[in-house]
Amino acid sequence: MENEAVVISERIAIGISACCMGSPVRYNAKGFDLLKNLGREKNDYKWCPVCPECMAGLGVPRDPIHLSGGDGSMVWSGEAAVKNRRGDVVTEELKESSDDCMKALKRAGATAFVYMDGSPTCGVYRTTLKDQKRGSPPGVFGALLLEKGFFLIPAADIQSPLKWWDWRRRLLAFHWLKGVELDGREGMYAVWHKLKFLCQELDEPCAREMGRKLAEVGKQKDEAFEEAFRKDVLNLLRRQSDARRIKNSLWKNYSFYRKEKGKSVEGINSPEFKRNITTIAKELVLLERTSFEEGIMFGPSPVLYRERRQIEKNMAARSSGEVV
Repeated sequence: MENEAVVISERIAIGISACCMGSPVRYNAKGFDLLKNLGREKNDYKWCPVCPECMAGLGVPRDPIHLSGGDGSMVWSGEAAVKNRRGDVVTEELKESSDDCMKALKRAGATAFVYMDGSPTCGVYRTTLKDQKRGSPPGVFGALLLEKGFFLIPAADIQSPLKWWDWRRRLLAFHWLKGVELDGREGMYAVWHKLKFLCQELDEPCAREMGRKLAEVGKQKDEAFEEAFRKDVLNLLRRQSDARRIKNSLWKNYSFYRKEKGKSVEGINSPEFKRNITTIAKELVLLERTSFEEGIMFGPSPVLYRERRQIEKNMAARSSGEVV
């Protein structure tokens, strides 16, 4: 329906640094089970763990490695190298293993990746520990992830319910937009109708400019404009929101829900009510679920994942006038 959320029923494949999934593959034979923070929701996705350093044959445990002479992009161009603590060069091994990991992600159909910042391989915006200055981002594998246009999620943000909710809703929208057929002006309008509220929250001036350009499109199909439009929206969906904007968006859309349905939702508080980010995240999930069950699109989260049986159950309940 035009005013309902887009629903994805197939699990999205997400690549992840293996050490973030609990695998003891770090140089010191340790790992972090960050997915435990997602609880049962982690089963909504197909996780594809990779570790370029292990694939390079460096072993566990191993000497720490670092970038020398430049960042990961310069490693690929031959201007920089990767060395271990003893000074041994392992550049070619890391490049070959990074290529192998990228091939594995491609086979899995992954377009998103949860990366461990601080790593000289998987790091994107930091390639060393916070108290060190050796090396420049991105890492060797991180450079490939950026080049291939992956939707990149910092592993640390999985530990925050609000940050994860923000990443998750943008990931679903990103995944849907990458595969949807735009098919001319009407197709782009249909896509924009679903995503504009989220885009306005992320960057209102940018979203307004996108809307203006879209309004000027003629009836003649313009494939170059379609792909430019897709690229611009995908890039916007990569941007993080913040607690203030998310909270404002929650209240704005809750007000719309109450106007449409003439009732309140127990558990959602007024803007003045003081609560922490965990409570805000719970309210967002609550309104997101309630809106879906009652056939209303929740603008801040326009693309949802639901198991097929959940969709069928919801449709049957709505057709009979029941509350799911």
